[in-house]
Amino acid sequence: MGDVLAWRKKFGVIGPSTNTVVQPDMEQMRPPGVTNHYSRIYTPNAKALDDESAWNATQVIADNVADAVKSIVTCEPDYLVMGMSAITFFGGKQGALDFVDNVEKESGGVKCSIGSLSCAAALRAYGGVKRISFLSPYYPINNKEVRQYFTDEGFEVVRDIPLRATSWTGIAEITEDTLRETLAELDGDDVDALIQVGTNCSMVRLAAATELVLNKPVIAINTATYWHALRASGTTDKVYGLGRFLEEF
Repeated sequence: MGDVLAWRKKFGVIGPSTNTVVQPDMEQMRPPGVTNHYSRIYTPNAKALDDESAWNATQVIADNVADAVKSIVTCEPDYLVMGMSAITFFGGKQGALDFVDNVEKESGGVKCSIGSLSCAAALRAYGGVKRISFLSPYYPINNKEVRQYFTDEGFEVVRDIPLRATSWTGIAEITEDTLRETLAELDGDDVDALIQVGTNCSMVRLAAATELVLNKPVIAINTATYWHALRASGTTDKVYGLGRFLEEF
């Protein structure tokens, strides 16, 4: 007899303890019979951030991932969804692959989806994407890692904008108006797709709306990661209202 609510899949969703966006974002994407179970990575709410302190604070998140994984596997999830962003880009593509290997070892072999690899998979699902721009709530030191990752994946990064949130919880306070203005700065005839990274930045609905206006892919990392987890775990349901790739791919 399986779990009466998760009669299809139990997802373990892992994110920083300061993150207030991933959990409600991913609940919007959950098909019937799939349940999300959240495990928090202990993360002090780093404030007054700059390049150096943002980098150091991100390392704290990386150091505490293993404990969050050990906690969530006690509910015996079928699959893991990584609701953190920056550290999945560190070290380029090889760093992302190593991150997955480490998580799956800690989980005893439970497979996982992470933001960096999921965004690249989403870009390829659309097809024809070569040149991209991205925004983040981070600082230039973090954006450099994101840029290198996408370069390793074979994409040309035309522009990027770090929004420099002043604290981890402050990422969730970045307004839709700010995001909309930033997308306009990133867009151009020289760009095939726009991407938002930073899982505590709420952009799933704005991304879906903007791609209808621009007629090009606009990818929010939370949508990409959950989409990747659904498809990688064998769940093919279409989810509507949150972007083309959840509806079509």
